Amino acid sequence: MAHAVASLSSVAARVSAKSSALRGKTLRVSSAARPARRVAMSARAEITPLGDGDKKGLVDSVETFIFDCDGVIWKGDSLIEGVPETIAMLRAMGKRLIFVTNNSTKSRAGYLKKFLGLGLEITAEEVFSSSFAAAAYLDSKNFPKDKKVYVIGETGILEELDGVGIKHLGGEADAGKTVTLASGQLMEHDPDVAAVVVGFDRNVNYYKIQYATLCIRENPGCEFIATNMDAVTHLTDAQEWAGNGSMVGAIKGSTKREPTVVGKPAPFMLDYIANKFDIRKDQICMVGDRLDTDILFGKDGGLRTLLVLSGVTTEETLKSPENTIHPDFYTSKLGDLLTLNQVEA
Repeated sequence: MAHAVASLSSVAARVSAKSSALRGKTLRVSSAARPARRVAMSARAEITPLGDGDKKGLVDSVETFIFDCDGVIWKGDSLIEGVPETIAMLRAMGKRLIFVTNNSTKSRAGYLKKFLGLGLEITAEEVFSSSFAAAAYLDSKNFPKDKKVYVIGETGILEELDGVGIKHLGGEADAGKTVTLASGQLMEHDPDVAAVVVGFDRNVNYYKIQYATLCIRENPGCEFIATNMDAVTHLTDAQEWAGNGSMVGAIKGSTKREPTVVGKPAPFMLDYIANKFDIRKDQICMVGDRLDTDILFGKDGGLRTLLVLSGVTTEETLKSPENTIHPDFYTSKLGDLLTLNQVEA
């Protein structure tokens, strides 16, 4: 464990040099910095479906694929058709594969267990979650050992904070707590809380919202960190469910503060991965199902991008005049790459 913490710290320290100016801000390219590129994209060529003739060129142009998980690899607990075969094909071609998820409910160890349970042979080093990113971010800032983190979230965040030796409270321990509203009622909070991390929490309640609000508003210098701002998520394969953006929004509203976002599309995880594996960003292809997280993550980072329509984004949304985030290519699902074998044969 000591070796793992030391390794995380060394990589996160390098990433911190690029991210330190972003403390206390939403980790995204500012709206002022994007219009020129977006106008250029809009005026550029049409949105391009991934044809058989494009597949070899795309795959040959990169050495690493970063995959989102929900909507790309699985929906809920169901694998999407063709995923195991596509992963096996890309491995046989010598490609590095990395799996990045904004879902913070599990730690990297928890996601590894899910991958293996679905029959996918993945290693722990290939998995990155926004729960891990939150812990790595705090570790890169040399979070004081005598301070604590209040967590709105689930096991994943707690386990990752444990992994870097950061004390925490909240999370699942506060799942059943309620507030008493009576004349003169005062809710106490821990003055040693120096950061609040908000991740997806299926047991979010008013107690947690109020506790987090008090820490951010009343504890001097308390950081507000969001694992992600996803509007919806895939808890089942039948429909979309309200995502972490709804929980972060509650705290933004009560504190009038903007969070530091560590998940996609913020650059922290990409910088961390590129430093850890010594990868050139122009040698990476980002594969995702969301325009405003996955594809924007890739575009802002200088990656090749492939949108799959097996998750949140529809073809109608992609081609809408209001959409200004355009992938290099789009296709129905990851398994469409399998015809590359037939083309080469």
